[in-house]
Amino acid sequence: MKIFFLIVGTAALTLIGARANAQNYRWCSIYTGSMGGSKNCGFTSFQQCMANVSGIGGFCQENDTYRPAGTAPTRHKSQAAK
Repeated sequence: MKIFFLIVGTAALTLIGARANAQNYRWCSIYTGSMGGSKNCGFTSFQQCMANVSGIGGFCQENDTYRPAGTAPTRHKSQAAK
């Protein structure tokens, strides 16, 4: 019975172990109308974004959290007591 749990546990860790990464795209659709307030930042070009909101209402804006591939996030020094 212990071997069964060992095998199941190992399989579960293998399947769960892959890290999910957030999508990093430049353009966001901001929906209005019946979908008001929704946001989708899954577009690589302004044209893709505009095609997405065409006919359903909304607008596009640049993703303020977008980081081109290969750039590291900015780190801020903590304000430790001196």
